[in-house]
Amino acid sequence: MTTVKLSDELVAEAKKFAAVYNRSVPKQIEHWSRIGKIIEENPDLPYGFIMDILIAKTEDVEEYEFGSNV
Repeated sequence: MTTVKLSDELVAEAKKFAAVYNRSVPKQIEHWSRIGKIIEENPDLPYGFIMDILIAKTEDVEEYEFGSNV
């Protein structure tokens, strides 16, 4: 694990959001980092669409086979 110095303002803001979303402060900062990376890699996608994709990836669904009569 690497130690990183973060501003007090960032940590305070992360603490507020972490409490709302039941995350630890480090997990909240990791979440923001992940979202920021995705947005930089996909600048044409709106934030809401990106969040919908991330939520959908966590859902447990069966793969659909085309042509099956299910």
